Amino acid sequence: MNGEGKRPPASVTLAELAHNPFNPRDEYTDIEETAESLRVRGQIQPVTVARRAAFLRAHPDQEEQIGSAEYVVIDGNRRLRAASAAGLTELRIDVNDDLAATAADMLESALIANVHRVDVPPLDQARAIQELVGVHGTQGKVAKRLGKTPAWVSQRLALLELAPELQKAVETGELKVEPARRIGRLPKAQQAPAAEKAITASKTPRQRAPRRQLGEGNEGPTVNGVNGPDASASGSAVPQQTVNAVNTRGDAASAPSGFFFPPDASPESIVAALKSQLSQQDLSTVAELLVESLTAATG
Repeated sequence: MNGEGKRPPASVTLAELAHNPFNPRDEYTDIEETAESLRVRGQIQPVTVARRAAFLRAHPDQEEQIGSAEYVVIDGNRRLRAASAAGLTELRIDVNDDLAATAADMLESALIANVHRVDVPPLDQARAIQELVGVHGTQGKVAKRLGKTPAWVSQRLALLELAPELQKAVETGELKVEPARRIGRLPKAQQAPAAEKAITASKTPRQRAPRRQLGEGNEGPTVNGVNGPDASASGSAVPQQTVNAVNTRGDAASAPSGFFFPPDASPESIVAALKSQLSQQDLSTVAELLVESLTAATG
């Protein structure tokens, strides 16, 4: 086959490059932004490709998909499309035939290359992860291969449990990804009301409570023992209730709407306060959000 045994060139024309048929990304966003970067700054990073011969050895049924191209792009499909939009005639390449061994390898390579990029649609990412689970057998194995936690993989796959109309709402951006992942774990009958509530909440602007002046609102609870009660005219103190990580109001009906923890609160006391105020389902949601937040913070 063409290209076998030849030293690959540093750059090739766009006509010699074919998009990866197994690429998990169905849509390409902000192509013009990447195209403008290519016009102004040039190509910073080469696209990773496999030679035609190596690709067709593993995927003989894909010959029609790649046409007459000499190389198949493994990582850089978005740059290839942007290069065409920018009017470029060629791109630098880095050849790695090993990545074309199997469809799973190509899918995995494309997903790993895209998993940290914000422009990959969440549902496309979830579908690709689902395919990898089918190949490797468990979410834990896929998480390890992607360098992510099992919780991260599970949260993405939860999007595929959404009803079709809610998946469409995620694709259009009407339903945000974060609440959608939690809603996907609910029974189908509960998903629509939960989604409506999440959509409404996202459209409602948050209003900051007016700042209280010194001496106002002394009838309220003491928070962390900072605002003490004022003495009455007779000199007796008005009973107050302290709200903090370990000491909450005894009346459940008048429980505070938020949690207030002193700076020196221990993790154990915080957990105890949360357990005393939240349902088991809410506790699970808080745990998932913490894991997701820590995963995002560590990249």
